[in-house]
Amino acid sequence: MEREVKDKSKKLLVDYLVANLHNHNVYFTSYVFCEVMNFVNVVGQIYLIDTFLGGEFTQYGLKVIQFTGWDGTLRYDPMIHVFPRVTKCLFYVYGPGGSVNKQDTMCILPINIINEKIYIFIWFWFIILAVLSALVLAYRLVLVFWPNSRFMVTSCRARLVKHDHLRLVLSRASLGDWFILDMLSKNVDSMYYREIINDFSDRLDGKEGSGTLQSLMIQ
Repeated sequence: MEREVKDKSKKLLVDYLVANLHNHNVYFTSYVFCEVMNFVNVVGQIYLIDTFLGGEFTQYGLKVIQFTGWDGTLRYDPMIHVFPRVTKCLFYVYGPGGSVNKQDTMCILPINIINEKIYIFIWFWFIILAVLSALVLAYRLVLVFWPNSRFMVTSCRARLVKHDHLRLVLSRASLGDWFILDMLSKNVDSMYYREIINDFSDRLDGKEGSGTLQSLMIQ
């Protein structure tokens, strides 16, 4: 963008941040609620599938891992217990005289060979999602209850921003405001983000206009 257009968009953004200071907590709460629901969803899926499979799903992947390390002559495939491949079948067929005869035989269930592979993949996928979702929630808890962690996270992502300006902004900003600023650091150029934080800190410190002058001097 041209410098004039860039400065205009930057001013609009800083004006918005100043005018809506402390008004982003609901957005942050909604975002965290969605992350909580992600964790609840995957745990609920594990519980429902475990109920559907008669309590075998929670340990399913662990048993499969143990099974691969057993001796080939002694091991028992746990997948066969959940998804049997052979079963006893009873057929009713008509005899030569028209009477119904019972025929007892063994039937192969090829669909279960596919089912066991599908549920192995689902087990590992759900466990990965559950662990990652739990780590995200732990990360959010640290950010909520340890304010200094917000400064460390944002300063690592925006290395060009002066720490004094960033500390000033975060000292005046609420948790929701920090979340918006952190999202901005992921989605704008690092030089542009530095100018935004500089102007924002000047506005909060009562030095409106000095940030624009500084950007012109840099240019």
